[in-house]
Amino acid sequence: MGISTAIKKLRNELLRKVIYRKYNIGPGFHSGIRVRIWAKQKVVIGRNFYIGRDSFIESDVVIGNNVIWANRVALVGRYDHHYQQIGKPIRLASQIRDKDYNWLGLNDVTTIEDDVWVGYGTTIMSGVTIKTGSIIAAGSVVTKDVEAYSIYGGVPAKKIKDRFNTPEDLKKHLNFIK
Repeated sequence: MGISTAIKKLRNELLRKVIYRKYNIGPGFHSGIRVRIWAKQKVVIGRNFYIGRDSFIESDVVIGNNVIWANRVALVGRYDHHYQQIGKPIRLASQIRDKDYNWLGLNDVTTIEDDVWVGYGTTIMSGVTIKTGSIIAAGSVVTKDVEAYSIYGGVPAKKIKDRFNTPEDLKKHLNFIK
């Protein structure tokens, strides 16, 4: 192992076990530079998660194993600011980071299952589920749940096609990864 590889591994372990210690992050974690992770209640990340540079997690989330996020992916809350608070401009209204925040979004947990690839510049809104084996095309905005082994893209993201060309190919893949 070269010195550069050793430094990267050390940096990722420092992030996992010290900087983000209040979250549950599995082994094999890799973070690009300028990544920020914050959640009101929980972040649970499985094994072998890769989060590209300039990406953000700003909502409660459970992420499975072998998930890859390209650069500039953002997981954001739908209700980070109480925009219906009477008598307050949005900028001054209560926000989800406040201890006494009691509006919408408090129980929104985003679920990203195993073997998911999220493309460059994608925004994922809190509360959705991205099922196993899915791919999200670059630049998409995910506002609704995503089917397993599917490719989604666009604004808002919609199903483009199945990940595998035939049901037989999917079956072979599933037998291989067991």
